[in-house]
Order: sequence, then structure tokens, then C-alpha cells
Amino acid sequence: MMIYLDYSATTKPDYEVLNTFTKAATNYFANPNSNYDIAKESKAKIDLATAKIAKYLKIKSSEIIYTSGASEANNMAIKGLANADKRKHIITTSFEHSSIMAPIGYLQSLGYKVDFVKIKENGEVDLEDLEKLITKDTFLVSIGAVNSELGFREPIEKIGKLLKKYNLVFHSDITQLIGKDIFDLKDVDMASMSAHKIYGVKGIGALIKKEKIKMVPLIHGGKSVTIYRSGTPQTELILSFAKAMELILPKVLKYQKYTQKLNKEIIKGLGKYPEIKINSSKISIPQIINFSVLGRKADATQRYFAAHEIYFSTKTACSSESDVSLAVYAMTKDTDRASSSVRVSLSYLTTLKEVKEFLKVLDKYMEKKL
Repeated sequence: MMIYLDYSATTKPDYEVLNTFTKAATNYFANPNSNYDIAKESKAKIDLATAKIAKYLKIKSSEIIYTSGASEANNMAIKGLANADKRKHIITTSFEHSSIMAPIGYLQSLGYKVDFVKIKENGEVDLEDLEKLITKDTFLVSIGAVNSELGFREPIEKIGKLLKKYNLVFHSDITQLIGKDIFDLKDVDMASMSAHKIYGVKGIGALIKKEKIKMVPLIHGGKSVTIYRSGTPQTELILSFAKAMELILPKVLKYQKYTQKLNKEIIKGLGKYPEIKINSSKISIPQIINFSVLGRKADATQRYFAAHEIYFSTKTACSSESDVSLAVYAMTKDTDRASSSVRVSLSYLTTLKEVKEFLKVLDKYMEKKL
């Protein structure tokens, strides 16, 4: 049987989500910005879906900007804010997704200064260091809510509260957090997310931008759902995104409790081998387990399990082509651990039977001579 343990890379769309997508594409195909009855029906459906999403996230409907996914949302937040502000200092971490690091790197090439906040041994952002890095030229702090490789759950609520004292914009990529843990966006000014991480369809995401935040759009050319992103509104994608949230967000704690049990089972199995080192920490979400099999390259481990139809990642799917996990190396300063690390990511769909089969294959792999 095929065992999928790569849910942090992407998820399989839920049947109800696909059904919502198909019905919307069939019945509400008219351009929502046109001025006739069937177009107005499409607009009404989008407005209703947006109101539902806003209610789930405890924000205003006007604060939702639909994008093609979290990567676009991250680029929009960083570049859009930079274009609307004269200051040129950004604070972030060295553990951010490539769609954060790349636009920040682009701004660096234009003369922007970037500081990386220190990370504690357990993976948590050092709030004291963060506060020390703030200058009068700082206009943005971008810190992801959950690291996609190691699963570190950052205290975005505390970070947001701290930054309010300095009237700074706080952006967080919450793509790996939504659907896995509860959170509060009260003190988060901008947040990025993607539907395909929560059993939705690929091609739709959102940037939450609080009303007071000034931003220049990346895509110009007329109003769509908002003035911040042009293009024909994606009716079927928006409606299916709302359905995905409707299905998973009310059950987050239930699913979290379930994956915690699976997590403990895997950690117990990994603990039998001294040459296996756990890279995730106590603040990591239970859905992500990163570990290294010392002396064995990550690709070799991945290939062995794939030959047994068990699938997981060596690094986050959007990371660089390097054979070394930069996130693991940053935490451990150990090249062997960084080059031998893999990520197993769980879901409420993962079964105990699948976990036991994974551990059985692990035993065979560890018996295998190098």
C-alpha cells in the first residue's frame, strides 16, 4: 500500500472541496465584475465565501486579498510594503521559506539592510534580540509562524504584541500553521497562506492585510476582488478555499490531539537507534518530525522508503538544490546531520497502521549495511 507522509508539502484536495469547485465552475462561471444577473450571482457567492473566511480568521472581509498561493502573497507583502515606505531596514530569521528570502534578497540588492534575529536552542525566536535589532529605519518584521522543515511554532502572538510598541508592520507566513494549530491574528498586520496545505485546490491563497497598512500592488490593471490585485476573480477557487477552511478549522484541536499520538509513536520508534537524531524540538508542531540518520545521505533514505511506497521529503519542497538542509545546519552546526535529515509530515488522514508500517521499514533500513 502507498503511504503518504509529506502533508506539509501538499495535501490531497478533500472531496467536498472538489465538489464545491466543480459546482462553482459550472454554475457561477460569469465574470463577477460584469453588470448582469449571472455575474452578480457569482459576485454574491464570492462575497459570501469571503465573509466566511473572514469569520474563521476573525478579521474583516476587506482585509483579504486573494492570490495564487502563499509565495505570491509573501512577495506581495514584502515588495508591496517596501514600495509604500521610505525606510529601508527589514528584520527576519534565517529559517524563512524561499518565497520570503528571495524577495528580501532582491531588496538587499537595491540597498536595503536586513538583520536576522537570533534563534534559541529550541528553535524559538529570541524576543530580546528582536527588540535590540529595531531601528528608526525598520519598516518590516517578517517571521513565519511555523518552520516548514523543523516544525518550530513561533510565538507570533507575542511577537505581534511586542512590535505594536514600536508601531512596526509585522508580517507572518502562516501557511504551515493554518489547519494545524489555533492562532490569533490580532497583532499580526499581514499574513500569508495557501489552500493546498489545508486539503484545498492548488492555485489559490491569500494575503491578509489589515486595513491600516499601506501597500503598493504587485499586479496593476484594475480592480478584481480588491484594488490590491488585478485579474478576473477566481470564483471556483475562492469558494473551494472557503470550503476547505470550513471543513478543517473547527476541528483543528481534535486533529492536533490525534497527530500527537502518531508523533509519539514515531519518536519512540526513532529513539531505538543512537545514530538517529531528532532535529525537531519541543516547540515543533506534532505534524512535522525532522530527523537525521547519521552516515546516510538524505536522498538515499528517501529512495529506500520510496521503493517501499512510503513517501516523505528530504527538505521543504521549495528549498534550494543544495544537498544540505540549511535549516538543520543552522540549528545543529553539524554537516552530517544537515546532509542526512528528512522530514516526515503527518495529517489527520495518517493512520496508526501506516505509522507502524513506516517503523517496520525503518527497522529494515537500519539493519541494512552501508
